[in-house]
Amino acid sequence: GLYSISGDPTEGALIVSALKCGFDEHELHTAFPRLDILPFESDRQYMATLNTDTQNAQNIIYLKGSIEKSLDICDYEMSGLDIVDIDKQKILLQAEEYAARGLRVLAIAKKVSHGDKISDRELDNGFIFLGMQAMMDPPRPEAIEAVKECKSAGINIIMITGDHALTAFSIAKMMSIADKQSEYEESVLKGKELLSLSDSQLIERVASVKVFARVEPEQKLRIVDALQARGEIVAMTGDGVNDAPALKQADIGIAMGMGGTEVAKEAADMVLSDDNFSSIAHAVKEGRTVFDNLVKFITWTLPTNLGEGLVILVAILLGLTLPILPVQILWINMSTAILLGLMLVFEPEEHNIMQRIPRDPKEPILTKVIITQMLVVGFYMLIASYAMFEYAIVTGHTIEYARTVAVNIFVFIELFYLFSCKELEKSVFKTSIANNKFLLLGVVLMSLIQITFTHASFMNAMFKSEALDLATWIEVLAIGAGVLFVVEIKRFIDSKISDKKYR
Repeated sequence: GLYSISGDPTEGALIVSALKCGFDEHELHTAFPRLDILPFESDRQYMATLNTDTQNAQNIIYLKGSIEKSLDICDYEMSGLDIVDIDKQKILLQAEEYAARGLRVLAIAKKVSHGDKISDRELDNGFIFLGMQAMMDPPRPEAIEAVKECKSAGINIIMITGDHALTAFSIAKMMSIADKQSEYEESVLKGKELLSLSDSQLIERVASVKVFARVEPEQKLRIVDALQARGEIVAMTGDGVNDAPALKQADIGIAMGMGGTEVAKEAADMVLSDDNFSSIAHAVKEGRTVFDNLVKFITWTLPTNLGEGLVILVAILLGLTLPILPVQILWINMSTAILLGLMLVFEPEEHNIMQRIPRDPKEPILTKVIITQMLVVGFYMLIASYAMFEYAIVTGHTIEYARTVAVNIFVFIELFYLFSCKELEKSVFKTSIANNKFLLLGVVLMSLIQITFTHASFMNAMFKSEALDLATWIEVLAIGAGVLFVVEIKRFIDSKISDKKYR
């Protein structure tokens, strides 16, 4: 006993409207059997069907489409039951009134046909304008929020539509694509106006346009080209066959998975499975988080590898005793990479991730800030490990004991440094350490197996390590934690340099 709409929502809305007005679908199909159909095309902006009026024994073309295109071929209109000359200006004014309220407006017209197929010559003129159908196609609440989120992330949203310009502009303001105080003339560009612009003029104009209305499919490619000519990274959504060139040209082509054609999906880089704009915003957030975590891992792992390399290099160049054996370096790399570094993959997104401007794609992953941090931490590890190694030897400990101290210095500097890499622009003392349970688990496990490495006899035999006394453990932990203060001082200096640069 329930109705459900399957297929195009506009068609569904029209059928629902007709049923509410008391029309009987079965009776209409019987009284007006369909002979032919001309499907909707974006460049034509209307569709038509040829039906037989069984009562009057004549064939009639029924047409629905955009107001402008439909009125172009209408010469008459219905006034009550009479057919009179059409007053196009009156109709256009009424259509604009509807459009200004955010309503989509369709014109409906008819014409007597003398054939059993729809021919192009019959579509040039002579139609009788029957009326308009206005409908609200409200944006989804989640799409409105997604647009706001994207704008805060520095992403410029542009609407490209075949709808009436006033309708599109009204919807754009509802969705905050166009600001409430935006001027219509500045924010909207119609397909006819676009035709008159040269490529250079379009490149200049596209910077301020928020809505492209009554656009022909081939014009989408020009819009993408113009944006790219300004140096923009363009993500383009589309669903039709005619959208394929623009999807292919865009830096990121996004096809509709539910309503999109196979051609559009093949041309696109991504397919949106739920046809929901908010999924794009989620993808941007997820992508930024993945990139952030990749940079965090690189920022963590490079200094640790640099420190290990410097220890070996200095020992070889100066002819000193190796403070760490190769097998011990293998232990450090194997255990810390799995239990510490890997846990950065599970870092949740930072609170301001969608308030940042997009990064310059030409900017290297290893920025000056990251490289200097890598050098500072790497040399801190070098100095700390050598100093503690030599101190252990001087105080009468065995070389195995001294090497165990050096190994633990490396491990616990890496462990504490991990917390500095949770957020690269924020003080570690203002960072939540409890929002990544996997990282905390990794820290606990790393501590336990390092205690095992140091105190278990079988590990001592395997890795040439030796148990440490409590005083040495306190020294190791203090030096390990010292990396937090080293990084904080470095970031403080960076912030002061940055302030001077932009002041």
